[in-house]
This record gives sequence, structure tokens and C-alpha cells, in this order.
Amino acid sequence: MKTFFHVVAILALGAVLGLVIRGFRQSGGPADGVEVYSNDAPLDPSSVTEDQPAMAPEGWMTDFELTERSGESVGSEELKGQPYIVSFFFSTCPSICVQQNQKVQELQKEFSGTGVRFVSISVDPETDTPDILKEYAARFNADPDQWLFMTGDLTYIRRIGGEVFRLAVDEKFHTEKFVLVDAQGAIVGYYSWPEAKQFDKLKQDIRNLLTTAT
Repeated sequence: MKTFFHVVAILALGAVLGLVIRGFRQSGGPADGVEVYSNDAPLDPSSVTEDQPAMAPEGWMTDFELTERSGESVGSEELKGQPYIVSFFFSTCPSICVQQNQKVQELQKEFSGTGVRFVSISVDPETDTPDILKEYAARFNADPDQWLFMTGDLTYIRRIGGEVFRLAVDEKFHTEKFVLVDAQGAIVGYYSWPEAKQFDKLKQDIRNLLTTAT
């Protein structure tokens, strides 16, 4: 009888471990041995909500500079003066990134002419050269003055994700979050774009920032 219970316990444990491993693989998690920069280890992206911006610890990056699809360098200092929304993506992503950038396209249409900018940062910079990003941006009718597509060194982009924006970022791995940054460069909040209520709240918070700025 004891042997029977031992066998059942082992089978149950194996089933649980198998589900955990399978779930992680399906989630597109980072590769083994690759450090993901975040403000907490480990960072659960689903736990980050729109009301949890935090100050960067001493020694962390607070500014960044990347290459835009135009080939020009654009930095966080140049983005100051108007609110902007940051997201992470990669051009070969077949579904989620397309849906995400359709949401950015919706925001671009709604806030056209307001000065709000959108900053999409590739997490596959080896593939996403400026020329590739030009072609990709054209799919969404991205206004080159309002919607920027950025690329650079992968390790540097990991640090931008973790240290500047407090989101786990790795090669072809990112969260479904938009980050709203105010005109002074401070993080206002995080918004899960697939959730209608959070997406609507993002729009309202953008409007509030624009009203405050006028």
C-alpha cells in the first residue's frame, strides 16, 4: 500500500512540473543563462500595474539613446517636452506585436497633432535594422515625426527595459505593457493594452497630461 501511494505522489509531482515547464516555454521566456534586467528578481510582468512607477535606484540608467529607423540617434533628453508612450516589440513577431502596434496606431490617430509621441523599441535588434524598421513602420502608416521605431545593442536594450522602464526585456521577449512618460521624463504609469479598461485609462491619462501642459 505504501508503495502505491509513493508511485501516485511521484506521478502527481511529475505532472505538475511538466505543466510548469510547458507553460514557461509557451510564454516565450528568456533563454537559459541570459540575464534579464529588472528592478526586482524575478520580475513578474503581470504584477506591474499602471499605478506602480518607481524611482530608479542609485547607479541605474535613467537616460538612453538609440538608433531610429531614419538612422538618426534619438535620446530620452530629446523626447522631453511632451508626453510619450514606450513599448517593446520585434518585427518578426507574428501576432501579439501586430496587435500591439495596431493599438499604437489607434493612439496615433486619436492624438494626431497633439505632440504626443510613441517610442517602439525592438527586442530583436540583430534582425531589426533601420531599413527593416522602415518597412515595418510603413505597415502601420507610422508618422515618422510622431511614432519612432528604435533599435540598438541588445544588452543595452535589456538595461533600458529593466533600469529605465522597470520591465523585463530580453531577446524576442517583452511584456504587453505600454509605459506612459510625462513631459519631464518621469514614468506616469504602466498599462496592459489587451485590457480595455487599462487602455481607456491610458487615453485618459494622456489627455490629463496634455491639459496640464497647456
